[in-house]
Amino acid sequence: MMSTKGYKPESGLAAEIEVEAYRRLFPLQYYECHLAESVRPDSRALGRARDTTIALGPVPSADGSALVKIGDTTVLAAIKLEVMTPSIDSPDVGSVAVDFQMPPICSPVVRPGRPAEAAPVIAKQLSDVIMSSGMINLKELSLISGKAAWMAYLDIYCLNADGSLFDAALLSATAAFSHLQIPLVSLNDDGKLITVSEEVKDKAAVEPVNKENRKLTIAVVPFSLTCIVHGKYILADPTSEEESVMDTHVTVVLDSKERLVSLYKAGGAVLLHTSVVKDCIVLAKQRVEELSEILRESLSAMEVD
Repeated sequence: MMSTKGYKPESGLAAEIEVEAYRRLFPLQYYECHLAESVRPDSRALGRARDTTIALGPVPSADGSALVKIGDTTVLAAIKLEVMTPSIDSPDVGSVAVDFQMPPICSPVVRPGRPAEAAPVIAKQLSDVIMSSGMINLKELSLISGKAAWMAYLDIYCLNADGSLFDAALLSATAAFSHLQIPLVSLNDDGKLITVSEEVKDKAAVEPVNKENRKLTIAVVPFSLTCIVHGKYILADPTSEEESVMDTHVTVVLDSKERLVSLYKAGGAVLLHTSVVKDCIVLAKQRVEELSEILRESLSAMEVD
């Protein structure tokens, strides 16, 4: 194995070729050279996340949607509401169904005709976090007790997978629910619920059953931060290359009040010490503040528009 000590490439074009060859042949050693200097190849500090943006309402046909970018990782979330009959056991609540898709265009490791192994895992984690965090009060999705409630279909599409997929997917989901506009519905002469258009809602003959309940009350918002633990180093918001080189991943989910919602550890043979977990939580708290502000700014910009 090639030693990383004293590795100093020459200058100029030859140096660039030499560095790139070294990066491809010895990726772990290449990263360890940077970690020793407390910096990453993309010039980020170890605990710094990538630039993040949220665009609300990119899908006009959806009831709520959001496009999220964390670095080059790009995720689109869209929510469609449909009327369902609630169960006998829960006559006054609606339901949420979560699906996460990774088409072949998102990553060279995803092959056509073969579903990505990570997709159902991320979908399950998203569903668990959305339900356990208390972000959504399912009673607000009820229309008529025992007869009608909303089923919210949350579909999330990964357009570019460059690391921290769960973080981007969760942020897109929370942004889409924040953007959600619940359609007006009324009872027709046959006693069935029908959607009321904005042009017709003011007519006296039409009385919406949910006129006062058009937005969900989101008391707390869950945010997450994925970290990579490699030796004594903790890297926040890893890229796909970093994830492929170092295999101990930790995802911390906190709500907007900085309460712990969940903690996932995926891969790696390393047993995490309590101090490492605490350091990851500290980084996650900093990230919660950043993401909360980004989401607030996006919602404020939407209201101004």
